[in-house]
Amino acid sequence: MAPARKRLQNLLVASALTAMIAASAMIVSVPGIRGDERKTADPWADSQLVQPAKFAHELVDKSLSVPTVIYVGFRSLYAGGHIPGASYHGTASTEEGLADLKKWADTLPRTTEVVIYCGCCPFDKCPNIRPAYSALDKMGFKKMRVIVFPTSFAADWAEKGYPIQKGS
Repeated sequence: MAPARKRLQNLLVASALTAMIAASAMIVSVPGIRGDERKTADPWADSQLVQPAKFAHELVDKSLSVPTVIYVGFRSLYAGGHIPGASYHGTASTEEGLADLKKWADTLPRTTEVVIYCGCCPFDKCPNIRPAYSALDKMGFKKMRVIVFPTSFAADWAEKGYPIQKGS
């Protein structure tokens, strides 16, 4: 199979998985509250948000130090493709995943520059990013940023041609 065709096939599979996960995340509802009213205040400051294009540029800018990048979503999506150098430390929307993240993070100096991301579904509906950020914040990490994937990692990173690493 031609490399371009294989890449397109991989992107389509990743997009399909993203859509299935996003659909399952949207099934959750709160009685009496419309979907557009469910969003609560985010735990981070606007200055801690980074857009995919800016972060992709940071990865290749040799004058910048590379931060510790953590993927906090679903393992299957991580294995399908993730930001090069990102490590997987549990699905942060689960108790087990959050415990894994905390155990790993406990070994890091609190001055470590950390960038977290998920990208399983639209950013404002992500079940993983907020618990992960809150846990690391409570542990004392102060140099944290969050990558914003408005639609998904597949649409806002992979389909834009930004670098991807596959496997677990």
